[in-house]
Amino acid sequence: MLSARFKPWHVALFLGKYAWLTTRRRPVLVHFEVTLRCNAHCGFCDYWKTSADARSAELKSYADAARYFNPMLVTFTGGEPTLRRDLEDLVSEVDRAISLKYITLITHGAMLTAERARSLWDAGVNQFNISLDYLDERHDRARGIPGLSARILGTIPAMRAAGIDNIRFNTVIKNDNLDQIVPIVRRAEELGVGVNFSVYTDAKNGNKDFLIGGEELSDLDTVVSELLAHKRRRRGVITNSDYYLEQIPRYVRGELREPCRSGVRTIHIDPAGYVKRCPDFPTDFHWRDYRSYTPVDCNACYYACRGEAQAPLRLSRIRDVMA
Repeated sequence: MLSARFKPWHVALFLGKYAWLTTRRRPVLVHFEVTLRCNAHCGFCDYWKTSADARSAELKSYADAARYFNPMLVTFTGGEPTLRRDLEDLVSEVDRAISLKYITLITHGAMLTAERARSLWDAGVNQFNISLDYLDERHDRARGIPGLSARILGTIPAMRAAGIDNIRFNTVIKNDNLDQIVPIVRRAEELGVGVNFSVYTDAKNGNKDFLIGGEELSDLDTVVSELLAHKRRRRGVITNSDYYLEQIPRYVRGELREPCRSGVRTIHIDPAGYVKRCPDFPTDFHWRDYRSYTPVDCNACYYACRGEAQAPLRLSRIRDVMA
């Protein structure tokens, strides 16, 4: 679901930069975790336990790091990044620091009004990713924010009316929302937005309550088949690669054995500027002391950022980008 900001010839430029970065073993995607604070209370994540005092360690600019890595893709994430009142400044500085890039923002959406979204869009955000795991009050309970799902679904039309044409749901596939996956795709299609799926892991804080197993495995197979069939009918709504979706059942069954390339093609930079290969790993060094990572034998997660970084460049993936 390419924004009107981007033309078909931009794809060729991005492919060229991708080749340049990978041949030099440089990260293609850099995640800036601009805060670890969060006002949601998700059971699978402990960011909400971060003290308010942590803001004193948050960098006032990530432009130097962006300029150093010169990635093709930049994600602003957290914690909850919209808690940063200076987020527009952070985005615009990174936007100016890199000549060819695509900037995304991941948010739970509770504080994202059409007006705030437009100011971030004007600052340089190319794509908004809003977490949504259920279409009803189950999402409110899961995030600990009353009325959240209705707020998200009401804000998106206002964002589109404000000229923001690149919005996605970020949906985590869990054992208790398998009945929601296809309906979320349908709702996204109605709203004119996309959906990006990840699969649940207990790697963040050890919470196994949402792991898929037992009789749910056959339900998962059915859901994945339906997602792939939907992509064949209409590309552009489901934004995952076919490859990533195909590997989800393998991961859940414990059959995934490929080395993880997180840290090779993607890195995370924490609020203070320290680098880690993955959001669930500890930091290793400051970005100014960056040393290239090598693949690691870890299959604790199968986040989309990990799986998509390893996805082969199939013709179907090019069609996804152009859709």
